[in-house]
Order: sequence, then structure tokens, then C-alpha cells
Amino acid sequence: MRSTPQRPTKALPYALIIIGTVLILVASQAVITPVAQIYLSIVVLFCAIAIRNRPGHLAGLIMIGLSTFVSLRYIFWRLTNTLAFENWLQTTLTLLLLFAEIYSWAILFLGYMQLAWPLNRKEFPLPEDTGLWPSVDVFIPTYNEDLSVVRNTVLAAMAMDWPADKLRVYLLDDGRRPSFEVFAREVGVGYITRPNNAHAKAGNLNHALTKTSGELVAVFDCDHVPVKSFLTRTLGWMVQNPRISLIQTPQHFYSLDPFQRNLDTYGRIPPESNLFYGLVQPGNDFWNATLFCGSCAVLRRAALESIKGFAVETVTEDAHTSLKMQRKGWESAYLRETLAGGLATESLALHVGQRIRWARGMVQIFRIDNPLLGRGLSLGQRLCYLSAMLHFFFPIPRLIFLIAPLAFLFLGQNVIFATPVAVMTYAIPHLVQSLMTQSRMQGRWRYSIWNYVYETSIAIFLAPVVMMALIAPSRGTFNVTAKGGLISHNYLDTRMVRPNVIMCFILIVAAIVGVGGMILHRGDTSLFQTYGMNLLWVLANLLIVLAAITVGYERKQIRRAPRIPAQLSVNVLAPDGAQRYAGQTLDLSKGGLSLRMQDPLPAGLQTVHVEYVNQKDKIITNVPASIINQQDNIVRLEWRSRDIRDETEIVEMIFGRSDAWSHWSDYSNDKPLHSLNLLARGIANFIVVVVLRRRPLR
Repeated sequence: MRSTPQRPTKALPYALIIIGTVLILVASQAVITPVAQIYLSIVVLFCAIAIRNRPGHLAGLIMIGLSTFVSLRYIFWRLTNTLAFENWLQTTLTLLLLFAEIYSWAILFLGYMQLAWPLNRKEFPLPEDTGLWPSVDVFIPTYNEDLSVVRNTVLAAMAMDWPADKLRVYLLDDGRRPSFEVFAREVGVGYITRPNNAHAKAGNLNHALTKTSGELVAVFDCDHVPVKSFLTRTLGWMVQNPRISLIQTPQHFYSLDPFQRNLDTYGRIPPESNLFYGLVQPGNDFWNATLFCGSCAVLRRAALESIKGFAVETVTEDAHTSLKMQRKGWESAYLRETLAGGLATESLALHVGQRIRWARGMVQIFRIDNPLLGRGLSLGQRLCYLSAMLHFFFPIPRLIFLIAPLAFLFLGQNVIFATPVAVMTYAIPHLVQSLMTQSRMQGRWRYSIWNYVYETSIAIFLAPVVMMALIAPSRGTFNVTAKGGLISHNYLDTRMVRPNVIMCFILIVAAIVGVGGMILHRGDTSLFQTYGMNLLWVLANLLIVLAAITVGYERKQIRRAPRIPAQLSVNVLAPDGAQRYAGQTLDLSKGGLSLRMQDPLPAGLQTVHVEYVNQKDKIITNVPASIINQQDNIVRLEWRSRDIRDETEIVEMIFGRSDAWSHWSDYSNDKPLHSLNLLARGIANFIVVVVLRRRPLR
């Protein structure tokens, strides 16, 4: 008899957090001489270096403890030794910088809490008796997306491995388009629409709940294509534990986001979303605080009914829905297996639009359903949700850090009343220790420095949205993120980069002022050091701002069907089927594929059949294709599907394989200097190509 899996006890992590916090708080407030502080920082640094690469939870917890200790010493020193209020302008600037620093420390601590003990949940098998398997309704909401994007998801959802009498796929069309209804009837899926678009996506899903009856509800954004085994690999947990209301899987994007494409970092820098889905969600899972992300997830109808359906009070209906279910005592789960692939935002403008909605929604939840207040949540759940919501306040501190050195260089105002040497004595250990610890904890999921680029690129656009949502949470509407668009030519999106271009010029002027100040006051040690410290700060900010501008240089993207690298063994059949030629795919797309043949195809051959067999996933493909060109053993083919069956076979071959997205985390562990080098090369290429109009560096 199979036992019900139990969530591991949190007694040890709770005890370690409480004991460690008490010890660190006591030790960090010890008053010592500046020289002793330097020696202490050096000892802590060497301890961190010694254990940085050691495996296991203990080494990671020690790194977190050392970083927290050093950072607390810095904050305690800032609060007790560096504050002075001389006039209204200086006081305002001082308090703004202090707010930004305290916010950053709070986010650092909450992040450590989330990442310290991730629950890397494994798949749990379903009962052998399929009669015990629940019925599943698959919801695919759509509003204004192109049918070519939606077709892949619908066909793949229909092909998922699950008893046919227990699986129903529904296309939820809030655009009420006749072509979508015709397609739904053609392929045999349910088509649901409604007379209005009240509450946007949440309202669409809630309306569908009233028209369906499955025990479980699987939700896929219309561009997220599931693998065939999605349900069989996720639902074991929900069958065995009836208290689990949600099982979430990663949202993987097979097309390049604007950072990967515009900075040319594909395959070398993990995508922005990898940290959340690779580390933060497993950390949330340990505390029973998995966030629903709106797609690639399965929810229990009974849990949804207990909260009267998907949350409609905010524009982030997903996270708010999971929060409301967990307040009711329902459990959640996260499986770190990439079982669906979707389209990333094509441009920086679309990326910003998406993040605006996320930021507005999370701040709305913070205001109207704050996780620190109310009943039903454990301490761990409260802190995980608090971390998720506070994260989206980042635009304000990020802008403060960008302009902080200008207070002295332009206005002559001291916002930190301490000597530069004293600042360095406390600030550098804090920065270095947090960098090393985050580098170890985040590993292959997020590289050092890149979070500053992500934040700076969009901070100026999100800051007013965050403030408005904080003041008036009821304002703001749901905006749909467009997917599947094209970029016909390379261009600099001046509208999106203008704020950072202005910031860049200001920082350049500030750097000139800093250099001039150092020259002018070279005989005054204190002023010389103060100008030098602010100059270094400006130069670091300038590097990040230049990278943010680089993201706004949109590179051409004219493929409606992105190429997906894959090495699959196939046979190419002549029209009569008599001759077979073995080959291996190089890449696949909905439009065609590239092959490396063992031997060149015969001259004059124009139309072939591509045969692919995957016994594990029960995928059999035999679809006609035209030869576009052939060079030596490399052949490019274009699909010539004849009907829905052919199209489904193509979709299964590209998207349906269990291992289709298994490469999503194939990155080496972070090396901060290597990460900095990649960032610098991206900026250099932008300057060479856009400013100097020359060929990119290699």
C-alpha cells in the first residue's frame, strides 16, 4: 500500500533561524574599533571563501549567517553613526538613501529565508488503477492572441496522456472570434465565451468553472504548450493528498526574451525567470507557500469553490488566488520539472507592460490582503508572500541608488556622515559578503550583477505604477501581454531607453565632476576620498545604465515560429517510401526543420516524408515536407501538413516530448567576474554596432 507523502518538518529550519537570528543580532551590535572591524571583516571573508564551494545545506546556512552578520553590522553602524540632519534638503536625501538601504537589506534577508532550504520535490506516481484518477478540465484562456499561437497549445493539450473519458479541453475565447469557434469545432474541443469581459482573465476562468465539472482544472496560457506527460507527471501528488489545492510547474520560454536577444546572451546567461522557477518556488514549496503563476498549473475545483473562484480583486489573479486558498488551510506543491514551453515577450516595451501588471497586482494584494495580517497563514507563508510583494517595490530604491551620489557631486550634500574610510570599512564587507552568498545560493539560476540590469531597465516605468497602486489600489486595469509578434528590422526603441539615456548623460557629467573634484582637492585627504568614493559609485551605476540602454536596441525577429534546438534521430523517406535516409535534427519549428544527414540526399529529390518515432512518449510522426535547400549533409525542410492530424504530429514532435525542455537549467554555476565580463562585452558590442556603426566584436 502506497503511503501518503508528507511535507518535511520545519522544526529544524525554524530553530536554526531563531537561534541564528538571536546570536547574529547580539554579535552584530558589538561596538569595536575601526581597525578591529577591518580585521573582523577579513576573517569573515576568508571563512566565506573557504566554504563557498562546499556542498550541502550546512555550508549554505553558514554563508547566509556570515552575510547576515556583516550586513547587520553595516545597518547598525548606519543607524547609529552616520545620520545627521542639517537642512530640509539634506535630511530628505539622507532619509531616502536610508530607506533604500533598509529595503535592500530586508529583501536580502527574506531572500535568504526563501532560498536556505528549497524543497526539491520529485514526481509522485499515480495509482495503477486509472479508475482512481480524477477528471480534468483543461482551460486555455485567450483574448486577442493570433490563432496560429493558440493552435499549438490546444492540439498539445488534446494529446496529453490521460484517460479520454476523464479529459476535456476548453478554449475560453474572451475575444468572441468566429474563427476560434470554427477551429474548436474542427478539432473537437469545448468552446466557451461570455457576453462581457468583466474581471479579464480571472472572470474568463470563473465563467468557465460554471460551465464545467471536472475535479481538477489545468490552466495553460494560450502560448504555453504542454508535453504529453504533463498530467501523469504532476497529478500523483494531488491524488495522494486531497488537501493539495495547487501544483505549479515552471513557465519555460523557448523564444528569446529582450535581454537574451538584445544583449546576445542566449546560452550564456540564465533567463530572468530562471531564478524564480528554479530556486524561489522550491523555497516557497518548503514553507507551503507555492505561488500560482497563472499557467502550467493544476488546481482543485473544491479549493477554488471554497474561495468563490479565481480572485478578481487584483490584476494578478494568480498569486492572489493561491494566497486565498492557503488562508483557507489548503496546501500547495511545486514540481521543478519543465513540462510546458511558451513564448517570451518579444520586445522591451512588451516586457515592461507585463511587469507593470505584475507590479500593480502585487502591490494591490499588499494593500488589500496583506499576508502579514489576517488569519490562516503560517509564519513561513507570511514571509514568502511578503517577499514576493515587497520585491515589486524595487523601482523606487533602484532609482534612489542611481541618483544618491549626485547629492554630493551636484549639490554638495553629505547623505552619509562618516569618513570615506569608515564607509568602506563597513560597506565593502557588506557588499562583498552578500555578493558571494547570493552567488553561491543562486548558482546556475541567476548570475551576479544581472539583477541590477533587469531592474534598471524598467525601474523608471514601474515606479509611478507602484506608487499609484500603493495610494489607490483599486485603480488600474488588466492588460494582456501580446505574444507571437515580429520585429522587422533592428532599431533603437528611443521611447523605452530615453529615461536611461538621460540618466546616462547625467552620470557622465557627474563622473566629470568627480574627477575634477579629486584633482581640485588632491591636497585635502578627506575631500579627495569623498569625491573618489562617489566617483566609483557613479561609474558602477553608469555601467548598469549602459546595459539597460543596450536592452532597448531591438534586434530583428522575423520568424513567426521560433527555431528550437533539438537532436532527434529521424528518417527521411522518398515519396515512394522505398528509400530511407537516416539523419538527426539540428533544430525544429512549426514551419520546418534542419537536419544533418548521414549521407547527402539524392539530387532532384524535392518532396519527402519525415519519420520520427519516440517509444517513451508514444509519439509517431510521418509528415510530408519540401526540401528548401541542401548544402553537403545539411538539409533544410519545410513542413507540408495536409490536415489536423499532420499538424498534431508536428506539435507532438516539437513540443510533446518529455525531455523537450530538460535543458532549461543547463548553465554553469555563477562566477561574478565572468558575469561582469559578459555584461561588458554586451555593452561594447552595442557601442560598436549602434554608435560607431561597425561590425560587432567576437
